[in-house]
Amino acid sequence: MKIGLPLLFLAFAPQCLASIGITTTDVPNAVVKTKYSAVVHASGGCTPYTWKLSSGKLPNGLKMSADDTSKSLDLSGTPNKAGTFTFTLSATGCGGHVSQESYTIVVQKSADHVVDLNWKASKSKDVVGYNVYRGSDGKLWTKINTNLTASTLYSDLTVADSSKYYYATTAVDLDGNESNKSNIVTATIP
Repeated sequence: MKIGLPLLFLAFAPQCLASIGITTTDVPNAVVKTKYSAVVHASGGCTPYTWKLSSGKLPNGLKMSADDTSKSLDLSGTPNKAGTFTFTLSATGCGGHVSQESYTIVVQKSADHVVDLNWKASKSKDVVGYNVYRGSDGKLWTKINTNLTASTLYSDLTVADSSKYYYATTAVDLDGNESNKSNIVTATIP
């Protein structure tokens, strides 16, 4: 009698072996009583990511919120106290891999610098003004003018030292329709 060899079956369970990494290494500084916005990005591994403040403290008035895909974390709010705030953020992928990055935000009492912006006027005849947007990464934007700007000049008096900012403008017509954002320009504050 001949005995056959046993059959060997391999089963693969879905696993996420790739590690994740927080790719944002720096966030801008801030100014007291000035809206703040920064984005921390992560990549790799599998989503959704779980974000948390691992150590330290965010500046008073700032909060964290993950975006819809959880691949980035928004830091936003209005700081209400000057000081130096050091903290560590962690992102954990669905496979259990963790990445951590430490940040320092210096919140100044007042701005030391001004960014002067100017742009070409829209050629549309029904434009009544412009909005000016600022961001820390060129993707997440905060409108920084409180009312429509009638001229093609704007001075940003709320920039923090040792930070990089991205700017874009939009045109607004009589009906309140807003154009797409203009080209993006950057300003690096010493």
